[in-house]
Amino acid sequence: MATMDMPQTADLNSTILTRFRNRRIAAFAVPGLILAYLAYAVFSFDLAGLAQRARLDNAAILLADFWSYKVHVTRDNRNGGLTVAVEGENKGAYPEGMLPDWVTSDGTTTVVDLGEGHIVTYDAAGARYDVPGYGLIDIKPEGNSLKLTAPQPLPDWINASDSRVSITTEAGRFAYTRSKVDTFRYFPGWELFFFTLDSPFYGKGPLELMNLALWGERVNPELANASAMLHDFWTNRMWRHGDVMWAIFETILMAFLGTAGSALIAFPLSFLAARNFNPLGPLRFAARRVFDFIRGVDGLIWTIILSRAFGPGPMTGALAIMITDTGSFGKLFSEALENIDEKQVEGVRSTGANAVQRARFGVIPQVMPVLLSQALYFLESNTRSATVIGAIVGGGIGLLLTQAIQTQRDWEEVAYYMTLIVLMVMAMDSLSGWLRKKLIKGE
Repeated sequence: MATMDMPQTADLNSTILTRFRNRRIAAFAVPGLILAYLAYAVFSFDLAGLAQRARLDNAAILLADFWSYKVHVTRDNRNGGLTVAVEGENKGAYPEGMLPDWVTSDGTTTVVDLGEGHIVTYDAAGARYDVPGYGLIDIKPEGNSLKLTAPQPLPDWINASDSRVSITTEAGRFAYTRSKVDTFRYFPGWELFFFTLDSPFYGKGPLELMNLALWGERVNPELANASAMLHDFWTNRMWRHGDVMWAIFETILMAFLGTAGSALIAFPLSFLAARNFNPLGPLRFAARRVFDFIRGVDGLIWTIILSRAFGPGPMTGALAIMITDTGSFGKLFSEALENIDEKQVEGVRSTGANAVQRARFGVIPQVMPVLLSQALYFLESNTRSATVIGAIVGGGIGLLLTQAIQTQRDWEEVAYYMTLIVLMVMAMDSLSGWLRKKLIKGE
């Protein structure tokens, strides 16, 4: 027995040592492969060049625009016209005779006080910027070019050429070209978010607005003050709250129609793909491959195809979501059907129930909690997806977000839309959780 056990023991020791050696090699090989791939990514994606091309100054301006706004003080050098506008937009322009208290003008000379001693002056000769601690910067047109007079050497916050002079300080920004001169002053907050400059409620504090809403004389004889405030807020031309709320509704509608439609289509089809309900192998194989094909094509691809076929619009986005999710639901629902407890079905069959009754009373009660849970989860996910799809098909909050990004200057609106999207997703998450408890747990 001892002589027979010795070869077996030696083989066992050899096997154990071989396994330990293989695991030791794998323990070093896997991290080595990961490090090799990361090194490859550094060179193939040119991360060093990406870091060199990064414009951190532009990133800082963008982030500042998220939580602040700027007022443009613009003079047209061709006719001398002066315009003061929030974000430089016509709908945010100060009416004639109304200027902020840091801008003064007598018709020929305009003085812009940027605070902390920074003074910009427009006059017939050109423009001047007095920077504390540096000196006076004077710009005058001279033929087809600009003449700059400033203390030398020029600091890096002054960019000058024959056609443009731009200055960026902590107080604001200044730009002079042959056609116009601009001064930008930044303020924290989202200006004109509630009321625009032409509204009689602009510039009033919360207590004053409350007093007007409750006891004050009517500003508009045809409307109560509270209704007039709501009207001016809802029709705000700068922030377009009414349009934004309608876009949010379109986004949620796209997600709901797409999710509900795909669930209704996939549920009966999933019986064809379930092994315990469809004994025909070729038909079952075909149903599964159809589901694979549908979900294998990304939803954005379906969106582009459908937008070419049916044109832009929220309904096209809902169809794209419905097609994509039909494949996913078909797979998930068929797997849920294959995992049911056959004893409950047998119990219903023993009562003499036919196939439809067995499915109604023996199958659906088992799978319904799973199906509802999956459908509600997809509804949450599709609420986010509908934002991106809406940017392609021209509907929902995604369209407004894309338009704001494309302007390259309405970053505070981008922040506003992003905030609303996050709140919408949070609301849908809370709603789906509440529905899950009501419908599944019965709480």
